[in-house]
Amino acid sequence: MIKKIAIIGSGVMGSGIAQSFAVSGYFVTINDIKEELLYHAQNRISENLSLLIEEGALTDREKQSALANITYSVDLEGAVRDADFIIEAIPEVIDLKLNLYQQLEEIIKPDAIVASNTSTFPISQLMEKASFAERMVITHFFNPGHLVPLVEIVQHEETKPEIVKTTMDLMRKIGKSPILLKKEIAGFIANRLQTALMREAFYLLKEGVADAEDIDTAITAGPGFRWAFTGPIEIADFGGLDTWQRVFDNVSPVLDQSKEAPDLIRDLVAEGKLGTKSGEGIFTYEESTVSQKINERDRNFIKLGKLKMEKEEVL
Repeated sequence: MIKKIAIIGSGVMGSGIAQSFAVSGYFVTINDIKEELLYHAQNRISENLSLLIEEGALTDREKQSALANITYSVDLEGAVRDADFIIEAIPEVIDLKLNLYQQLEEIIKPDAIVASNTSTFPISQLMEKASFAERMVITHFFNPGHLVPLVEIVQHEETKPEIVKTTMDLMRKIGKSPILLKKEIAGFIANRLQTALMREAFYLLKEGVADAEDIDTAITAGPGFRWAFTGPIEIADFGGLDTWQRVFDNVSPVLDQSKEAPDLIRDLVAEGKLGTKSGEGIFTYEESTVSQKINERDRNFIKLGKLKMEKEEVL
């Protein structure tokens, strides 16, 4: 039985994942290399919980209970020694991850499950030098981790079936929607679909077909509106596979076929225009505007999450 959770890495993803477990009643220890990082994580989690209260998705009592379920530690061994389930959410640098796994081999319980939140590396590469592949999985949460339901589960060829089942059940217990990949593939599922869409969006922008705002609206007010409840494969069934056969035959030949990042993105990165983190990307941002947009985004995610939960309860 999973009772104690350890999250290694206290950034936006790590703290969001920890919050999901804590709200669901699990005891969580968040580990990082500096007290300052843990302090920021503690404030971030408290603010996230307060926003849930404002939107009627949580009570103040539930917030205090969640906060009480979380401890913070710079001592890696102390954080993971008694953990039943450990999630690594450190930066996407392979040497850092491999070094961490070597450390974990010496200090974790023999039956502890180890997971990575990676969105970049295949599990076979993560386990090249470690000896616990039979109890290793990838649990890829989506940002913001405490609000987006999807968790992509990737298993190693040596991962035991009961480890996969335990992981899937655990994700459901904290209100997530886990999906299991049947084979290893770069980018997993969601990021492959997302990248294909964004490649075409930047192509349309480069070609001057529409401005950035209208391209975004074409998704948020169109496909994105229905994708919240109906996926692309079911949409094809509803629309008629004969209809979609014609759509594919007519549109596929003229879609962008680029094999690397769009030139527009490369040019902006070279100029130091990285988006919200630098104040300018495709759009220009003021610091207050970014905070406001994130706040609005999260409030909308909370409302959508409540709506999806109500739908599932009806079903």
